Amino acid sequence: MQHLTTAFFIVLTAVVYNLVRRLSMRHHNHPLLNIVGLSVATLIGVLLIGDIPYSAYEPASDIITFMLGPATVGLALPLYRYRAVLKRRATALIGTVALGSLAAMVIAALIAHFGGLPREVNISILTKGISVPFALEISEMYGGIPPLAAAFVVATGTLGAIFGGWLLTRFKVGDPVARGLAFGTVSHGQGTAAALIEGEQQGAMAGLAMILAGILTTAMAPAVVFFLDLL
Repeated sequence: MQHLTTAFFIVLTAVVYNLVRRLSMRHHNHPLLNIVGLSVATLIGVLLIGDIPYSAYEPASDIITFMLGPATVGLALPLYRYRAVLKRRATALIGTVALGSLAAMVIAALIAHFGGLPREVNISILTKGISVPFALEISEMYGGIPPLAAAFVVATGTLGAIFGGWLLTRFKVGDPVARGLAFGTVSHGQGTAAALIEGEQQGAMAGLAMILAGILTTAMAPAVVFFLDLL
């Protein structure tokens, strides 16, 4: 019975995702019709209306989450296809992601600090722009709250995926490389998914930026935490 329930929720998730994706495409990727955000909201609504506990959906969620690994590895294909761009712009790409990652950490830390939030919250918000595995380790290492760090990561990714493309368009950022780097640097996996919807080149650059942002944020975190402790 459990296997049938799990299979049902996996199919339901796939159906909801595809319906929302079609709706989003029909309305030219309107920011309020974000595929990830609206799909999650719809599934939550189904669980609430049906009075279904999350524990019933969790096995399906675990299987879907496990598939994120192969999906992430799959990003290597568009990266390989655009390897010429990577070689030609290597220095600029790394520099851009480094500056973006540093700015994301410092701005978040300053807002949290001058907002009167305690140190552990400040540390937890530092890693909002990178993927959860990196964020958890950095948060735990420097005295943050790992579950809170994960929550900041998810919130940032969702907001970036919803409004990132719209903001880039409003500021007339049309270059696919620049758009992909922005998505991946600020919104990690969810941003990369949004970039892939725009195009393969955007997705490739976002995937690269997501990886670089995780590595560079880890390297720069000690200096940012030291700066934060001096305030």
